[in-house]
Amino acid sequence: MTTSYPCASRAAVSRAALALSLSVAVFACTTDRGERAGEVGGDSPAAARTPDAPSRLGLGTPATPSMLAAIDIDANAAGAGLPTGSGTYEEGARLYAAGCASCHGARGEGIAPFPRLVSPAADSTFRFGADVKLVKTTGNYWPYATTLYDYIHRAMPFAAPGSLQPNEVYALVAFLLAENRIIPRTAVMDARTLPAVRMPARDHFVRDDRTGGRGFR
Repeated sequence: MTTSYPCASRAAVSRAALALSLSVAVFACTTDRGERAGEVGGDSPAAARTPDAPSRLGLGTPATPSMLAAIDIDANAAGAGLPTGSGTYEEGARLYAAGCASCHGARGEGIAPFPRLVSPAADSTFRFGADVKLVKTTGNYWPYATTLYDYIHRAMPFAAPGSLQPNEVYALVAFLLAENRIIPRTAVMDARTLPAVRMPARDHFVRDDRTGGRGFR
């Protein structure tokens, strides 16, 4: 048996059902908010046990002067930061053959993916902006001899960065500069002579003439 309702009755039933659904939803939402408030607020035991955030977490230890000295090894373009010590071409050639040639080639020609290190400046045109295929090396692109020391000291050799002593780094710098025909093989590199080396590409870089802040950037 099928029961039929007038149109007005069906509309009334729909409105009543909607009102009931809304009432149930509001009641459930209110109850949920009340339960959550009871968990984290008011006089609940959980709220009473919540401690204030500490002003300090107490992690780590203060850095000592010796700890800071161990990482304060940078040398800037003017040579500030270069340590005592010295190195020669002959010493550098021996060190290079033992620890660098496997990546950069016996004469600094590079072994992919490791870069080429030796390619003396051929002319003064500095065509790197016009020809992206040109290979940048110590001899034709590096602007400061002092930062060559800084880079090798911090980042080389690839498998054990930072393991070289100052005398060894000076010797490698002497070798690379001589191989790029920038200094004679008889030159001794140290904190006094290295800043005096003028690289072929030096004048092709724009000087940072900004004022304010630290003296070197």
